[in-house]
Amino acid sequence: MKVDNFSSKRKKSLFKFRKDFAAVLVVDMLNDFLTPGGKMVLEGGSALIPPMRRLLNHARRAGIPVIYVNDSHRPGLKEDREFKKRAEHCIEGTWGADVIEALKPKKKDFVVLKHRFSGFYETDLDLTLKDLCIDTVIVTGVVTNICVRSTIHDAFFRGYKVIVPRDCVMATGEREQESSLYDIETHFGEVSTSDQVMAMMGKAS
Repeated sequence: MKVDNFSSKRKKSLFKFRKDFAAVLVVDMLNDFLTPGGKMVLEGGSALIPPMRRLLNHARRAGIPVIYVNDSHRPGLKEDREFKKRAEHCIEGTWGADVIEALKPKKKDFVVLKHRFSGFYETDLDLTLKDLCIDTVIVTGVVTNICVRSTIHDAFFRGYKVIVPRDCVMATGEREQESSLYDIETHFGEVSTSDQVMAMMGKAS
């Protein structure tokens, strides 16, 4: 994508990746968004599974924490703000709110439940990252232009360095994907690939 004059004023990142201070965030890889029969299935979303599986397994072997950030909405509320704009989805305790079978969390992974688009809004994600001494988040999942992007914005606002492997995120459409990645690259973080991120992580035991 051509860089406009406004965005071209970005500075080249000089931050050094330190795997001991990095974590992988897995955003909303849930049945309602990715499995046939889900409430809002993202077309083509299954393409994310192979690169994400490789990245997550590599991160675990390298000792890098994996944190699942899962959409979860309580049943019986009088007013859930998201449901004013979106169909009801990811109801707590239902199949739709479960992580897809292909990417189930492992024993040592962390799980954070969120009730809004951003993984940081009114959750303990920031506290969890601080307790893990994390300064860099590698953000993966769906969808790039909504929950992934909201989480990235809030990570940046809180001082975290952000890396996004483009083959591990997907938006609601090609235009939205490229636009979001363009904005992330020029304003909020670094856009890379899963292979490049794994190379930064180094050899895994």
